Amino acid sequence: MTTRIPDPHLAQIRPVRVRTPEGCEECLSLGTPWVHLRLCLSCGHVGCCDSSPMRHARAHATELHPIVLSLEPGENWRWCYPHEAFV
Repeated sequence: MTTRIPDPHLAQIRPVRVRTPEGCEECLSLGTPWVHLRLCLSCGHVGCCDSSPMRHARAHATELHPIVLSLEPGENWRWCYPHEAFV
């Protein structure tokens, strides 16, 4: 039986306040559209998904914090960008 090692990035998760509940922080500033929203679980940044034109959640994760939570209604999953995996 193989033991699954927990993702080391999970240690970066903190209690957060959603900084821009109305949408992607950068898209709101730039006036660009988004498809789905992701919440950074380290700082509360709201970014747009990889299906969105600007992919702000991935950019934020690459530069700062790797774990996001889907902000879409009815979805309750977390994603680690460096590992490209659900956590």
